[in-house]
Amino acid sequence: MARDGDINEPTREFPGYPTADTLPARPDDPSAPRPVGPVPSGGPARGLLWVLGAAALAVVVLLGTQATGIFPDFRNPFAKEQTDRSQPPLLKSIQDLSRYVAAEGNFQVVVDLQNDRNNVPEFLLNQRTLFVGAGSVEAYVDFTKISEGAVVESADGKSVEIKLPAPQLGKTNLDLNKSYVFAEERGLLNRINDLVKGDPNRQQQVYQLAEERITAAARDSGLNQRAEENTRKMLEGLLRSLGYEKVTVTYTAP
Repeated sequence: MARDGDINEPTREFPGYPTADTLPARPDDPSAPRPVGPVPSGGPARGLLWVLGAAALAVVVLLGTQATGIFPDFRNPFAKEQTDRSQPPLLKSIQDLSRYVAAEGNFQVVVDLQNDRNNVPEFLLNQRTLFVGAGSVEAYVDFTKISEGAVVESADGKSVEIKLPAPQLGKTNLDLNKSYVFAEERGLLNRINDLVKGDPNRQQQVYQLAEERITAAARDSGLNQRAEENTRKMLEGLLRSLGYEKVTVTYTAP
């Protein structure tokens, strides 16, 4: 088919190409028209700030309402709870006491007890406990042991003589609130044994040793002599108020 050279028209085989008039404007073209309206800037950052602000406000409101007591306290679902399943106390006996506690001594002892085996490394089998024990011991006079004829009054009724049994030391009372284990070392086999079966009375030996040390210290502390002096002063003041001019208090051998 013949073509006229002066006419530039597309043919069926070659379609027409877009011209400058039909192409869209480039973004960096200063002559291109700009969209009308606000351009968003910092969208994601601003949204994050709004979320953080709302969370902080919620926490402040929650703490404020809890402090004012408007709403009940919010409980922690994983809070630690303690359940007491102890049995009620059982009264086994009642004993009448007729003793005058004349003195009391308070003591503290440091027990360093170690149990190990010969020819066995300490990191395998060893138990060492450093225990600080605090306890008290009472010195008393047992009035139930006053024999017949222990009180002798003079003929004129102005003097009296009393014979009392010697003061005794009571049982050592270990104060568990003031006693504590300061340090403890245990071998590998000792720890494995605790995991397997355990020993609830493991510290019993340390407690007994602390009580024995305190009892021995009380015997050497002059607590009995202080009890004798205090008992004598108490009886002298009591009997002088009854009209006796002379009061003599003596103690029998223990």
